[in-house]
Amino acid sequence: MTVTYRQPGVVFTDRRFSVPLDHDDPAGERIELFAREAVSASRGGADRPWLVYLQGGPGCPATRFHGTESWLGRALRDFRVLLLDQRGTGNSTPATRQTLPLRGGPREQADYLARFRADSIVRDCEAIRPDVTGGAPWTVLGQSFGGFCATHYLSAAPEGLAAAIITGGLPTLDGHADDVYRAAYPRMARKSAAHYARYPQDVERARRVAAHIAEHEPVLDNGYRLTVPAFQSLGMLLGSGDGSHRLHYLLEDAFVTTASGPALSDAFREDVQAALSYARVPLFAVLHESAYGQDERPTAWSAERMRAEFPRFDAEKALAGDAPVLFTGEAVQRWMFDGDPALRPLRETAELLAARTDWPRLYDTERLAANEVPVAATIYHDDLFVDTEHSLRTARAIRGLRTWVTDEYEHDGLRVSGPRVLDRMLALVRGEA
Repeated sequence: MTVTYRQPGVVFTDRRFSVPLDHDDPAGERIELFAREAVSASRGGADRPWLVYLQGGPGCPATRFHGTESWLGRALRDFRVLLLDQRGTGNSTPATRQTLPLRGGPREQADYLARFRADSIVRDCEAIRPDVTGGAPWTVLGQSFGGFCATHYLSAAPEGLAAAIITGGLPTLDGHADDVYRAAYPRMARKSAAHYARYPQDVERARRVAAHIAEHEPVLDNGYRLTVPAFQSLGMLLGSGDGSHRLHYLLEDAFVTTASGPALSDAFREDVQAALSYARVPLFAVLHESAYGQDERPTAWSAERMRAEFPRFDAEKALAGDAPVLFTGEAVQRWMFDGDPALRPLRETAELLAARTDWPRLYDTERLAANEVPVAATIYHDDLFVDTEHSLRTARAIRGLRTWVTDEYEHDGLRVSGPRVLDRMLALVRGEA
């Protein structure tokens, strides 16, 4: 059953599709995909080509828009838009600590989730495309991990694409997760340094918070065990355009004076809980490093292992001296599965995925070198989440790909720029710029 409703400037229709869990076994188990169709309220969409939007992540549902905010209004001038909740996310068949036990134990859960990577997501798109477009190719807009999916799309099923637009999501084609995180920690250090240069008072504030957490080991209201590494991981905020300011105001309100002495304020605890919990997007943590798996080497908690190569991130040593406590970014580590109640039941499942050695390759370099699909990519100059040099190397490997390299935005440029980033990408992909 479809449901249609209006918001200012847009008409949404909720759609559901049935697809195979394993596309190599089309007669086997099936799962449901949810997608939200959007058309312009004033222009309609019956005569317009389709654009399918793939959200970042992995494990994040499509954006829940309010009217024509952000890039959607620009897209609706030219397209009918399909906002797809990738398998396991949002209103698609969910995969969480609550639902995964239905699959069996950790081994069965890991085998199930191994089918939730970019290759399966692209096959989902190809499975539903005939129902949506009548068989016509569509344009894919991939943000962050959605760009990883779009790059795989170009490798695996370019015949389904009229064009590909990638924002902040050109992946390394052949690098191991170790290469990704070895390149990531210096960026995290740069983002921390830039934050402290903007707000020098935060150096002492962050040291004070870290020292308090190390001494008291607080547990937040939802059961989250707040450790110093968890506090450092608030550096995820530094990957967005306003993230440094948000982190500053978070630290500004960290303490209150109580009858027992200084304590972390309720406001700070509440905001930290919201920032760190994976309750809404558990697959982000469970599948994150698996997004880079494509050879016989296990990912083996790469972010955790690579951190040891960068002793500047050791907060205990920083507190023993006078060094600033550095923040980290997109780095999923074992302690998250001990600290976060939404992840604890999935710890063994995550261990099995980290040990897996049979990941299929995601990118066909020969096919990409012969690409004929119009494709454009936004590369953010010092993106916290996707290494710029890796992206540029991939851009050179995809025939005909046009880039816009900018330091005007952080990783969330598509979301915060209104129509500008998408408008630029459309001009590039159409040869108008």
